[in-house]
Amino acid sequence: MSLILQSAAMHLAGARIDGLGYAAALLTTAAYVPQLVRVLRLRSARDISLPTFIMFALGVVFWLLYGLYTGSRPIIASNSVTLVLAISIIVLKLRYDRHAMEELKP
Repeated sequence: MSLILQSAAMHLAGARIDGLGYAAALLTTAAYVPQLVRVLRLRSARDISLPTFIMFALGVVFWLLYGLYTGSRPIIASNSVTLVLAISIIVLKLRYDRHAMEELKP
């Protein structure tokens, strides 16, 4: 009986940890929505650093691969959406800022 209770407790703890992961994923992913909306509204991405967002997007790709490898649903879900948001901001940066590619030159 003790083994059954212990297994149930571990399942509940795992569900709470996943819930914590989903809450973190929601907040960190949603944080990029206002930036994307602002770029679209102003039709300007002048204040966005292209190298920073490229590095960020690559980091998100690696997190997504990690999530896929480990089977972590919160990591997979959040990084899939975050990657779409980051790529959207990069595309808009390149579209709206004629000098964006100069930021990548040493």
